[in-house]
Amino acid sequence: MKLKRNERIGALIKILSDHPNEIFTLSFFTNQFHAAKSTISEDIVVAKKLMEDLQLGKIETIAGAAGGVKYVPLVSRQNGKSFLEELSKKLSDPSRIIPGAFLYMADIIYNPSLVKKMGEIFATQFAGEGIDYVVTVETKGIPIAMMTAHALNVPLIILRRDSKVTEGSTVSINYVSGSTGKIQTMSVSKRAIKNGANVIIIDDFMKAGGTAKGMVDIINEFEGNVKGIGVMIATKEPKEKLVQDYVPLLVLDRVDPIQQEICIFPNERLI
Repeated sequence: MKLKRNERIGALIKILSDHPNEIFTLSFFTNQFHAAKSTISEDIVVAKKLMEDLQLGKIETIAGAAGGVKYVPLVSRQNGKSFLEELSKKLSDPSRIIPGAFLYMADIIYNPSLVKKMGEIFATQFAGEGIDYVVTVETKGIPIAMMTAHALNVPLIILRRDSKVTEGSTVSINYVSGSTGKIQTMSVSKRAIKNGANVIIIDDFMKAGGTAKGMVDIINEFEGNVKGIGVMIATKEPKEKLVQDYVPLLVLDRVDPIQQEICIFPNERLI
């Protein structure tokens, strides 16, 4: 079936955006759309300009024998600001306060559209770092880490709190939780991470940074390079965390069960 230009461009954008950071050859599209390479090249130019004009990410062309075209999901500062302001508004609802002055976040963490955008923001922050893996620890950080891995088109590694027989031999470490002060364990299969890999750590919440430091330590066992740490929410206090150079989407100042107040705001570095 012969397609019109607008139909080809629509399909091309759909295919690329469904597979972020995955390279497609021109031959793939010529076979898919039954069109000449010169025609597809012109379509890509139009699609590239459209995506950039609407701030919907970037379409990149890669030269050479192994080249092609790929979609890079980049969240503009303005779009990121609007999203994070809306997210902080949702989380500021006093009805989210639960016993112990904790914040109920499950509906946010397990909302596909919200965590997809979070993943794209983290992917934007760590673009160009040559990331090989996204690493998180079970369980609440998994959805955000998965969407970040999807946006970067790299594998997700989940560190376990208890080793599983099905994972074979593992690397395990003990770490001290910065928030509870308790000694905990995390482990990962020896086959999961290649030595010398570049990784980013993604989690849902950080107070003192003990869990994040534990993840850094276990990555060091593989001589890996931690290129960055991203968390959905980091508490304002303590200011000195056990890890440095982390990127929170939101900063939690306080949860006051008596006054029924939650003070949470976007990370000013991102807006």
